[in-house]
Amino acid sequence: MVDYAQVSMKLEKLRPPKLVGKRPARGSRDDRHAQTKVAFFRYGYYDIAFKYFVEQVLDAEFVTLPPATRRTLELGSRHSNDFVCAPFKHILGDYLEALELGADVLVQFTGPCRLGYYGEVQESILRDLGYDFRMLNFAVVGGKPATEYIKLCKRTVNPRVSLKRGVGELVTTFRLIECLDSYHDAYLAHAGFAVDPEEPRRLQRAFYRTMRAATCRADVEAAFAAGLDALESMPARKPVDPVRVGIVGEYFTAVDPHSNLGVEEKLLGMGVEVARMLNITNRNLRYHEKNLRASASRYLRYDMGPTSTLTIAAAKKYAEEGFDGIIHLKSSGCTPEIDCMPVLQRISRDYGIPVLYLSFDSQTSDTGLDTRLEAFYDMISLRKAAPTASQLATKGTSR
Repeated sequence: MVDYAQVSMKLEKLRPPKLVGKRPARGSRDDRHAQTKVAFFRYGYYDIAFKYFVEQVLDAEFVTLPPATRRTLELGSRHSNDFVCAPFKHILGDYLEALELGADVLVQFTGPCRLGYYGEVQESILRDLGYDFRMLNFAVVGGKPATEYIKLCKRTVNPRVSLKRGVGELVTTFRLIECLDSYHDAYLAHAGFAVDPEEPRRLQRAFYRTMRAATCRADVEAAFAAGLDALESMPARKPVDPVRVGIVGEYFTAVDPHSNLGVEEKLLGMGVEVARMLNITNRNLRYHEKNLRASASRYLRYDMGPTSTLTIAAAKKYAEEGFDGIIHLKSSGCTPEIDCMPVLQRISRDYGIPVLYLSFDSQTSDTGLDTRLEAFYDMISLRKAAPTASQLATKGTSR
């Protein structure tokens, strides 16, 4: 009969001695979660809302990315298929820079087009490159109640997230987004006419700093009210009938200033009143596709996809309100927005409103964009200054 005790003692003598040191303290569970670093991709001014979501809902550390550079797009392009759309490359470049800054968790949204599949593909690319991280991909709970979003956050980021508090803070995040979008609408309407051209940017930066410091709903509301009041009180010389341009287009490129090379600021610098209906508030939080389609029923019978209904409805609205021009922004090869172009041409013909079509890829340069924008501005401002046929007829009759 085998004496297992004797065998165990003999084996123990054959093993090399262990150097047992003091184990480092792991810290409390809360401390470990507080060290989780969460990063979003860059998307205009929405990083303020992303920061609030990470800190107040996830109870984690937000990784603030520096302003995007040419390197960001080059990084994303290097590891992307040549024919994938520019937003994919921008977002992948953002993720690579976030991981370099120590991010543990990357966040991706569900999207209205191929953007909804980017999370899985980009996660696969980054893992193939050797990065170790977690992906919080909201595509898996797209369209479900807010409680499902919080449950996913608990599973992926922080299991100690309170469901009740998380839902409440998520609602505040949505309100913060609405405030950011409303402020930006006012900014586009006023910034081009300031007596001091730098004043709008100073006010905007101050507003963003205050909103970024918000930790509750009351902070958000107070910052929004003060910021909007300061902007609307800014000394300005706005003409009675300024040149007005409406922006429509693809969800990412039309909204993100780095992706469209700062089209809005370029137009404001020319003294143009700008309007852009496309934002998270109008496309997600308050989106009613059937109502929009009904408002443009002359041109739409069916839902054309991602942002197409909003593109066409907004273009028709701008035309009816007497805007002087429309600019359509999209990434190269964006199929849904390509489908919109024939409809936009019909609106242009029916209402006599010029439309400038701009496509962006990783090779688009500032120089070419500036030339086209300046030519478009010259054309619409000359059309605005020229007397109409009815005005000429009235003038001839009065002689």
